[in-house]
Amino acid sequence: MAGSKMSVPLAVVVILLSVLLTGAAHAGPEIDPYKILGVTRSASQAEIKKVYKRLAKEWHPDKNKNPGAEDMFIKITKSYEILSNEDKRANYDRYGQTDDTQPYGGSRYGHRHDSFYFDESFFNFPFNSKNHRDFADSKYILHFNQYVNDVVPDSYKRPYLIKITSDWCFSCIHIEPVWKEVVQEMETLGVGIGVVDVGYERRLANHLGAHRTPSILGVINGKVTFFHYAVAKEHLRQFVEDLLPQRLVERVTDKNDLQFLNSWHELNKPHVLLFDQVPVVPLLYKLTAFAYKDYLQFGYVDQGLSETANLQKQFNINTYAPTMLVFKENTDKPADIIQAKGMKKQIIDEFMSNNKFLLVPRLVNQKLFDELCPVKQFHRRRKYCVLLITGDEETFSFGNQAFLSFASTNGKEVVRFAYVYQRLQQPLCDILMQNKDSVVILERRNAAGKALFKPVSAWNGSEEDKQRLLEELERLQRDPSILNNDAMLPELNNEFASMFVIRWIYASYDYLSEVIDDILHNNWREMMPLLSLIFSALFILFGTVVIQAFRLVAFPYARLPRPPKYVTILERLPKENKNFVEVTELTDITYMSNLVKLRPGHMNIVLVLTDASKNILLSKFAKEVYSFTGSMTLHFSFLNIDKHSQWMYTLLEYAQDATQIDADEDDGGNHKMDYTGYVLALNGHKKYLCLFKPVYTGEDHDSKSSEDEGSTAGGRSRSSSREDHPPRKSNRSRSMSTLQIHHKLDRLGLWMERLMEGTLPRYYIPAWPGLDKITPIK
Repeated sequence: MAGSKMSVPLAVVVILLSVLLTGAAHAGPEIDPYKILGVTRSASQAEIKKVYKRLAKEWHPDKNKNPGAEDMFIKITKSYEILSNEDKRANYDRYGQTDDTQPYGGSRYGHRHDSFYFDESFFNFPFNSKNHRDFADSKYILHFNQYVNDVVPDSYKRPYLIKITSDWCFSCIHIEPVWKEVVQEMETLGVGIGVVDVGYERRLANHLGAHRTPSILGVINGKVTFFHYAVAKEHLRQFVEDLLPQRLVERVTDKNDLQFLNSWHELNKPHVLLFDQVPVVPLLYKLTAFAYKDYLQFGYVDQGLSETANLQKQFNINTYAPTMLVFKENTDKPADIIQAKGMKKQIIDEFMSNNKFLLVPRLVNQKLFDELCPVKQFHRRRKYCVLLITGDEETFSFGNQAFLSFASTNGKEVVRFAYVYQRLQQPLCDILMQNKDSVVILERRNAAGKALFKPVSAWNGSEEDKQRLLEELERLQRDPSILNNDAMLPELNNEFASMFVIRWIYASYDYLSEVIDDILHNNWREMMPLLSLIFSALFILFGTVVIQAFRLVAFPYARLPRPPKYVTILERLPKENKNFVEVTELTDITYMSNLVKLRPGHMNIVLVLTDASKNILLSKFAKEVYSFTGSMTLHFSFLNIDKHSQWMYTLLEYAQDATQIDADEDDGGNHKMDYTGYVLALNGHKKYLCLFKPVYTGEDHDSKSSEDEGSTAGGRSRSSSREDHPPRKSNRSRSMSTLQIHHKLDRLGLWMERLMEGTLPRYYIPAWPGLDKITPIK
């Protein structure tokens, strides 16, 4: 039994060796996956997977040093990819095709993929291949401290291309040939290269946000961007180019050449022009522009355009090789020139380093001051600065030009010339200027600001001034001790600080563009923090807005249009308190919300009035109910009886007890009842009302209060007592007929107190009458 088990692996090994021997001599575009894996056409998925795992371990390039191990491993992986997919396997069984006419891992340019990963859920074998790591990758291995201290600061000068890999990452083998080719090209262009092994630098991988292997990402200006395309040389090259800012190089033609070159004074930078035949800006030139963006302004001239013919003729450009010109203060003649058919990065870097500054640059910030006038380190490395303190007005132009002319003749490496605007750098100028001497020679002694200096003379650009300055420089060369003044120089103001806002806007735009791109192409694990933030915001929105919307649906009255409010000002009330009462007119529009659909426990206090008594009664009504406006369950309205008298009659008919009272007061039905000054407390939910009737208090002191009237009208005992005293009824009617309007609401405050106590009688009605139309005035 044991012998039979051992015969199967031996047979498989024999078959694999035969395949290797024949494959080495006869390599074809198609492979036989069954022969590669050594399985039959009827093999199950479990058998195929088992054989594949065993062969993958055996032929992995890190474990097998056979020269053909890498090719064999790729064939094994490709064979498993075909046989593990039922559709691909069926296609191969029927037609003998693998549907792969391109090299493995390749892709047509322009076809976009969410990722370039392969299923490796069963690839995680407990083997340590650290000692067998590819030597080409070993020199690029990054550690966390190295990334933070070296890569991030350096990414502000050049972009970095970083590969995330791990031990036994078989998918990493598929992209390795392309990666090596891209690294070889990008490194010569100046792109930084890095490799992160997740197995040994998990902290750095988490810091970068890389959760899968293989992954490729770019780092520029300290910001990480993931690569989401198929792994191909063209795609990776385009990815590096897209990392760079979009406004590094300006296109220059015959129309804008003067504008470009003459901006040296405003930007305080030399300008570089590259002449070349290709229509697109070369990547090497873009990378150079990014590395020296703080020192130089870059432009590109396409020699193939007719709009650049005058420029080529003006500077006598050779069309057979790329040409690079540097312009400083003189825009008619380049300060330096380089021309070569194959420009190398080292030559370009040396060319740029030698032309980083103008002949006489303006000190605009502390960084430029530190580079132009460095701190003394050794005796033989002394650097002296000749500083002209001037202004930007037209009157200083002649002296400034003379100073530039004098500086252009300087041949000493130890002397640098610069100028400063007194108006913009006043603290520095106050220290250096003595006796109005505007030319100063100084030497910086330490980074804290200590400097030795000597004022030379005032400067107006005359020959005497030039001769005096020349003599002082010759004396300085013989005796440095002539710098006999010392001072602590303040830090220079940043004159380009206002440009920070523009740079911030550009940076924000680039950041938003990358965020959108990441959202579209990130895998789910990388998007979890963003998704968590979005769902949290949606939850808060649901808890505040949506629930409130449901409440409005539950109480439709809140969605009805609100009518104009009658606001009465109470001047006698304290100003710090709410000094008005909001009273809404009860109309067919507000009827549903203010009465029929009124919330449970809420009541609407309705004053009945006419057009003639409106102003007087509302003012009195506001004063009487003001002390009750603090209650959230009370609403105040008024009803115009001239418009809705029929509603009032119908309401009192529904309320049988109230009808009985009004019938007593209706003189045989011949006299129409006057409801002016009545107040109705309406409970829309429980369908009852409490009634206030005006009572005269000016002459008849024996007349009952409104509360008593309401109580008498509501109880049977009180009704029977009224029948026993008919004379009082007639006296009350006569008093009501002669009652003045402003006395009708005298007892409303007492009635409101009893309403709040709940001691008033309630008149229940079967349903609220409609208030659909206005009663015509007769």
